[in-house]
Amino acid sequence: MKPVLIIAEAGVNHNGDLNIAKALIDAASDAKVDIVKFQTYKTEKLVSKKAKQASYQQKNTKSEGQFAMLKKLELPEDWHYKLKAYAETKGVQFLSTGFDHDSLDFLYSMGPSFFKIPSGEISNKPYLEHVAAFKKPIVLSTGMSNIEEIAAAISVLANNGISKEQLCILHCNTEYPTPFEDVNLKAMCSIQNHFNVEVGYSDHTLGIEVAVAAVALGAKVIEKHFTISRAMEGPDHAASLEPDELKEMVKSIRNIEKALSGNGIKAPSPSELKNKTAARKSIHINTALNTNDCVERHHLDIKRPGDGINPMQIDEVVGKKIKTDLQADSKLKWEDLE
Repeated sequence: MKPVLIIAEAGVNHNGDLNIAKALIDAASDAKVDIVKFQTYKTEKLVSKKAKQASYQQKNTKSEGQFAMLKKLELPEDWHYKLKAYAETKGVQFLSTGFDHDSLDFLYSMGPSFFKIPSGEISNKPYLEHVAAFKKPIVLSTGMSNIEEIAAAISVLANNGISKEQLCILHCNTEYPTPFEDVNLKAMCSIQNHFNVEVGYSDHTLGIEVAVAAVALGAKVIEKHFTISRAMEGPDHAASLEPDELKEMVKSIRNIEKALSGNGIKAPSPSELKNKTAARKSIHINTALNTNDCVERHHLDIKRPGDGINPMQIDEVVGKKIKTDLQADSKLKWEDLE
């Protein structure tokens, strides 16, 4: 079974500071994620100067409008090379999401293993066509989308040469943080059944439980925002994991993977067989019986250990004669019976 791909979403949580960006890579590496992902955009090509902030952005930043907020959080092109090289020294893969055409071309020049399409671009046909033209695998987030919009996006990608085998569709809710009652995790399974594609989950809830549950339901990719500290100013910090939580999420996901790795056949595992005798019961007698006494049901108790006659065979024991004198609390053996 292919391991779950765990993407630690640094996003814009670097706050425009290269040292914080490197500290995020350190935390991602320490947590043993597969990929640390940032965001790449040119503010002038992403948002108009009159665009208002989302409510969660207003709550967590001091900026007036999206433009001013995002301008402070741009990732300079030269940082990409520095961060990629730094990530490689830390044993974690660098990736970034591009939000405009120029940024997509720049990221393509860096040789990414796949492209991540954010939820906000799922209805952007020119953007989808541009990404598809690279002929790379694609991970598509679906926050704020219904099944028809997902189908339309997949159709655009397919018409431009992207096969289902190159796609992973992430269920997602674009609220930061997402209320648990709005997660609708079963929708991930609906996406898989409807489109017959690999699925995953981009998680914006607080904590790690939902991401871990998604793996148990079949997610092959997990994406989760993380930060150095939720107390930092910025649009996404408040809905992000801190380093110790990220580490715990990865550990939990890997444990769930182990738990799902069996063949599905119900049978005792090697680790539990050694406990079978101690935990199960066998037939004992509760009173002294002498040679030629006939065993009756009221003579019998069912007690541990389980290395005697199986209690499921009690009807075969009742009515048999005792071959030799037995003391009370003796464990019956077939050789004790005629």
